Amino acid sequence: MAFVDQIGALRENEAGPRYMRLQKLIRHAVDSRRLSAGSALPSERDLCEEYGLSRVTIRKAIDGLVEEGLLERRQGAGTFVSESINKAGSGRVEKSFSALSSFSEDMMARGRKPGNKWLDRSEGQVTPEESLSLGLSPGSKVYRFQRIRYADGETMALEGATVPGWGLPSVATVENSLYTALQQAGHRPVRALQRVRAIGFPADIADLLGITAGDPCLFIERRGFLPDGRVIEITHSYYRGDAYDLVAELSEV
Repeated sequence: MAFVDQIGALRENEAGPRYMRLQKLIRHAVDSRRLSAGSALPSERDLCEEYGLSRVTIRKAIDGLVEEGLLERRQGAGTFVSESINKAGSGRVEKSFSALSSFSEDMMARGRKPGNKWLDRSEGQVTPEESLSLGLSPGSKVYRFQRIRYADGETMALEGATVPGWGLPSVATVENSLYTALQQAGHRPVRALQRVRAIGFPADIADLLGITAGDPCLFIERRGFLPDGRVIEITHSYYRGDAYDLVAELSEV
């Protein structure tokens, strides 16, 4: 059976980059067990022929799924569905620490529908703590964003971000994805520093997410940087520990 018959063809009327749409097909095939753990994928050349895509697009799709831990490369053998992929639980989301991407991009790549409930979108003056993190002078303008993040209608996280006033035309330019708005403004971060701590959910945040106070939480602090070294965002996120896995690919130095 051809691979395209096994997992499905790209739908031309579907929105999004082609590499993300191919990732969505592969992920859905794994979730539905049409591709089982250890299954081999066709070569890049064969995938190019079956889907009519360039090798660059195919490689970008595969590289992203390898970084996420869904697929694994075996030297001299090819690319396979990870042997451990069915052990994590079908409802959990894996976030790669080796790829700089937004929540919306992560969810779309996994075939899930991202959603927001805005709690705050406002303009204000930088606080002393923000001033140190963003490298801004006292009194500088900043934009603040706080929202609950959803995947397929399920609460996933509470996210709060602060962006310097020079980074966006206005607070209203952020509709669903902060990174999309930053990219349109020419200020999408190219690297980030992240710190993760395992904590129990504070009661006020647990109430917002509809979970129990003290439930496992992954608290993630992020600072995003532009190519010239300026800080473009600081983000504090509280992710549900029962729904999120962090994945990092390590290599020998």
